[in-house]
Amino acid sequence: MDISARTVFIAGGTSGIGLELAHRFAAAGSTVVAGGRQRDALQRLEKEGLGGVEIDVTDAVSVDRARDEVLAKHPGLDTVVTMSGVMMYEDLRDPAHFETAKTTVDTNLLGTIRVIDAFTPHLIARGGGTIITVSSGIGFLPFPLMATYAASKAGVHAYSEALRAQLDGTDVEVAELVPPAVATLPEHAQRNPHALGLTEFADEVMSLLATNPTPHEILVKGVLMHRWAERDGTYADLVAQRSQALSMLPGR
Repeated sequence: MDISARTVFIAGGTSGIGLELAHRFAAAGSTVVAGGRQRDALQRLEKEGLGGVEIDVTDAVSVDRARDEVLAKHPGLDTVVTMSGVMMYEDLRDPAHFETAKTTVDTNLLGTIRVIDAFTPHLIARGGGTIITVSSGIGFLPFPLMATYAASKAGVHAYSEALRAQLDGTDVEVAELVPPAVATLPEHAQRNPHALGLTEFADEVMSLLATNPTPHEILVKGVLMHRWAERDGTYADLVAQRSQALSMLPGR
């Protein structure tokens, strides 16, 4: 895809990977509107020259309101990125984890669907565009400490595949961004020395997005071991290694 001269809405674009991609699209020449829940973060972005709109992807009314606001200002919108997500630990031996599971699914999977549903009719009506979903390497190689996060991201992958098939012939393309662990803050790198640096990650992502045709899956080098673990016969060993993190849970 041509990453310049696009009009991009990023739900979840006020921090972390979403914020970095907002800056990268803007630097490439695109118009960017970042969506998020924190008004102070949105105000900072507007001072930087980026657009901002308040959105809570767990609330259908909020999503529709954000869509209407974005399209009123940017009727030529052609790219939607569904970046919003939460990542939380769970102890599946404790039934109290269910509240965490509900929040995770409502944000990561249903939030993705709400945003897509809100903007897909516009993209079809304008004759084309791009939807970029965001799954995770954990959706392909589970991290047992975050069971529902893994399940929600696996769901985003499956939904992206189905969405692409259903939109075939509309000129609306679907690209799935599959991040590995990314150090969006300095303390993240301290906790996980294997995490990819945010700048390095964004460099690869924008390079892959700029290829033509747009890849169905945006796979940086650091996520390939996750994506192809089953194919390569490393899945069981890697899940066992990652299961060692369960010792972090109380009583384990």
